[in-house]
Amino acid sequence: GSGKISYGKLSQAPDYGALTVQIAGDFDDAMMRVREVSERLGIYLVNSVNPFRLEGQKTIMFRVLESLNWEVPDWIVVPGGNLGNSSSFGKAFYELHQLGLIDRIPRLAVINAAGANTLYQLYEKRGLRWNDGEPDMSVVESYHAELDAVARRADTIASAIEINRPVNLTKCLRALDWCDGVVREATDQEILDAKAQVGANGFGCEPASAASVAGAKQLREQGVIAPSDRVVCILTGHQLKDPTATVAYHTTDQNEFNRVLGSRGVSRALFANRAVQVENDLDAIVQAIQLNSANA
Repeated sequence: GSGKISYGKLSQAPDYGALTVQIAGDFDDAMMRVREVSERLGIYLVNSVNPFRLEGQKTIMFRVLESLNWEVPDWIVVPGGNLGNSSSFGKAFYELHQLGLIDRIPRLAVINAAGANTLYQLYEKRGLRWNDGEPDMSVVESYHAELDAVARRADTIASAIEINRPVNLTKCLRALDWCDGVVREATDQEILDAKAQVGANGFGCEPASAASVAGAKQLREQGVIAPSDRVVCILTGHQLKDPTATVAYHTTDQNEFNRVLGSRGVSRALFANRAVQVENDLDAIVQAIQLNSANA
């Protein structure tokens, strides 16, 4: 949609020669049109509405278990946008348990951005559940009607999960049922602070990915996650996919910070790693490096 995509992601398509068609709208608009185009032109759709893609995404959990020597963690925490990952992760653990390859299923926490919190609103606030395959879709329709009545669009710095109408909603409800799941929402402030902490520990990720870490922090503070629990937070996207927010968060330019982040309720950068300003002088540069090393 126009103005609603990270150019770090978009850059790959034209660079490889793909036809890029841009519309006035957001992800939800684009998703609707993509499905219509796919049907009319017979183009194979590989969005997570495609069940074969979800089958592939299950392997992420296989890799998690392999890295843990097949010891099942207590929690899997994942960002929630179109809800493909959460749907596939729940299915992976359900099937592994049915096959006797694991002795229990971990709990699942899905973290929405507060500016795109459809699942949180439906699951935690309105009580929508899987209900043995018969979720009350009138609850969903009513919620969407409320959004439309006030023209509320998804709006978050976490562009990868900036979605109001997730196509895998019912599948995610099933996963939450299998995994005794919970749903939380994280503000853009919480997401960016979590992202900076993730980065400081050597794991670069885009803002949407850091929602999982922000959500895990909430759940720990609420006592839902115990101190002894083993928790796996899934980082779903590379930091270079969405660099604008990262640059603004760490910048020394207050005007740039306010331009990119101020309108989203981000008022401070607690974990900013700002550039050290020094003279164009060797001794000054060396001194800055030595001082940083001493304080590390």
